[in-house]
Amino acid sequence: MKRIHFTDQDLMRVRVAGGIGVAAETLDSLKLLHGRGAGLGFRRWQVAVRGRVGGRARPLLALLPSLGPHVDAWSLAGDSMCIEEAVDRLLGAPRKLLRVEFENIRFRPADRAWARNLVDGDREAWLQVTAALRACHGVAVAPYGVGMRAHLAEIRGAYANAMTEGGVERLLGQVCGPLLRWRPPVLELEHPRDEDIRLNGRGLVIAPTVFSTGGAELMMPMLDPAEPPVLAVPTVTDALVGGTLWDGGGASAGQALEDLLGRTRAAILESVAVGRSTTDLARRLGIAPATVSHHTSVLRNAGLVTTRREGKAVLHTVTSMGMALLEPGSRPV
Repeated sequence: MKRIHFTDQDLMRVRVAGGIGVAAETLDSLKLLHGRGAGLGFRRWQVAVRGRVGGRARPLLALLPSLGPHVDAWSLAGDSMCIEEAVDRLLGAPRKLLRVEFENIRFRPADRAWARNLVDGDREAWLQVTAALRACHGVAVAPYGVGMRAHLAEIRGAYANAMTEGGVERLLGQVCGPLLRWRPPVLELEHPRDEDIRLNGRGLVIAPTVFSTGGAELMMPMLDPAEPPVLAVPTVTDALVGGTLWDGGGASAGQALEDLLGRTRAAILESVAVGRSTTDLARRLGIAPATVSHHTSVLRNAGLVTTRREGKAVLHTVTSMGMALLEPGSRPV
């Protein structure tokens, strides 16, 4: 059992994220494909995907040994829903972070020399990992990206509403369900190792996930102890929830959206499906905040996004019309 201890300051610093990022979701999808207990919510997805990944997953599976902890893709690649940004983060991960992440992984004997190359920053070894990440993402995650983003946005909205209506205590009570137990001021989650975690004023980030199952997972920032931990919460709990997620689009859908809106506006529209600030969009897309503001203004005038202020940040969110445009069946082909 893990017990997360909150102070009053921690309760004031709880926030909700849009997800754990595409790299972590891709690794979690491989765990579901090669393990058991995925549940009925993933049955259609497993039938569609199983057998299509093949040997391309080998470098990623090496990071997921059968015993002990796995490599934390969220820590290494961040929470971006853009696969190329995740790849860039992986290739640029600090050596110190690699050592910390890999030191407790019980790699299979056949993979140990290769894993040492990863820790040493060997570019060829990391290119094998990123090639596998792209390939597995392209088969197991990308075809369902629209449904995933809509689902995560809906869950995040429900969490935000719970906080608005009843504060953090209402949110924690809603998130808990069967996965967690909120016993103020302690949040308990099932874990094979007994541990007490004291937030000490850092707060907590709650992030809904698609491909993680079985229980919530607490992800700790490895290099900056002042950063808040992230609690990844599974959200696909039954066949009814999963049924709406697996109606994937065609491979040309993303290109069609770019042809319609232009590459930058298409990227912005897809990014704000889970809600993004101007600053966040600028960082993720590598463009100036003024450029983001111009493109979001055009999208807003077209009824595709809405904009609101949250404190000092300006938050952009896709509208139902914008989500319809993102839906594969609504895109021009």
